[in-house]
Amino acid sequence: MSRNEKFNLIIQLSMPSILAQVTTVLMFYIDAGMVGSLGAEPSAAIGLVEPATWLFFTLVNAVTMGFSVQIAHFIGANDFAKARAVMRHGYIFGLCFSLLLLSVTILIAPYLPIWLGGGADIQQDATAYFLIFCFITPFHLIEYMSAAILKVSGDMRRPSFMAILMCILDVVFNYFFIFPTRTVSFFDMDMTMPGFGLGASGAALGSLFSFVCVAIPLAYYAIFRSPILAWKQDVERFVWRWQYIWNAMKIGAPMALQYLLMNGAQLVSTMIVAPLGNIAIAAHSFAITAESLCYMPGHGISEAATTLIGQSVGADRKDLHRSFAWMTVMLGMIVMAFMGTIMYIFAPKMIGLLSPVAEIQSLGASVLRIEAFAEPFFAAAIVAYSVCIGAGDTLKPSMINLGSMWLVRLTLAYALASHYGLHGVWFAMAIELSLRGLMFIFYLLKQLQKRKN
Repeated sequence: MSRNEKFNLIIQLSMPSILAQVTTVLMFYIDAGMVGSLGAEPSAAIGLVEPATWLFFTLVNAVTMGFSVQIAHFIGANDFAKARAVMRHGYIFGLCFSLLLLSVTILIAPYLPIWLGGGADIQQDATAYFLIFCFITPFHLIEYMSAAILKVSGDMRRPSFMAILMCILDVVFNYFFIFPTRTVSFFDMDMTMPGFGLGASGAALGSLFSFVCVAIPLAYYAIFRSPILAWKQDVERFVWRWQYIWNAMKIGAPMALQYLLMNGAQLVSTMIVAPLGNIAIAAHSFAITAESLCYMPGHGISEAATTLIGQSVGADRKDLHRSFAWMTVMLGMIVMAFMGTIMYIFAPKMIGLLSPVAEIQSLGASVLRIEAFAEPFFAAAIVAYSVCIGAGDTLKPSMINLGSMWLVRLTLAYALASHYGLHGVWFAMAIELSLRGLMFIFYLLKQLQKRKN
């Protein structure tokens, strides 16, 4: 393949995934904006427990990647029967794991807002939001597993289309669940729009129904219709092999530990922010949501990197491995440098769409501009980590993420928060992300040099 052909292939795989990532974040953005229109307290309730919802979601993602990387390797080696066998194991093991997580969330839901230091005025809404949202966990497993499997098989468009559909459905469901019955004007006509008026709980219910509507069709296509993965192509009887589970654990366990500790760090960060008040909690949450719109293109490119590296390793093409690794990392840094510039310029408008409260808008925009300077290095960390995942290398990259988060970000955030408030927390975040990106660039350079030799 020529350089241009490789670049075109990266773009072809990245664009649907970028679109899917952006629309997924838009779903959270729209949730936050709709709830934010109700005032600071409902926004703070969601912002308080949102990192905990990410924690359980990312544990599901780690389990999924343990199987999807194996599938990518088998597809690269043209062994489609083994790819389908791993796929079956992934669904069975993943569903059992997701139901276990759901049981844990039900047990801790009443106590979580108290543990995180939330005020009595937001604890009830925070508990209700967290409990309802966590019922998404098994459906997220089905949706994420199906999408990841299809992506590593080369089908980026169908999962991306379904992600867009999920965003649209979320908006529709939220419109009815969050707001009460009210009169709206449409082309000079007044209409009564029904609604349940559930506030923060309604946002969680809207997300739950949208996940259900997307997870089932995706799983149906992957299992019954995919040209490569459909189970009807198997002629031999299914046999349970613990080796596939063990391989998934070797790949996914370091990722799961990383996600557990990384999201645990996010929870600690929330605990650092919580004493600063509801305005700071809401501004912190909204700024994270707004920033995620800027780094989702990096995540889209990283998914293309995982697919391309995984299939290159399966085909034993070291030359493609090296070139795809550096091309995806550089593309991610360029794209996110541009997105960082956009974020700096339009920070007030991005936060303004999420909350009508002037104090939240001012504080959220100012911390968002601090983060803008770290976006290129954040891209390096995101994409290089996915390159390592595609190669089955997860332990040391996970340690880089963990060491950077716990030793640099939290230490600095704790030290700066008491003097500079939320600005200090975000300044610590920008320093840590820049350092992490540099560490991943050096690590990737070292690993690719070893493979070359």
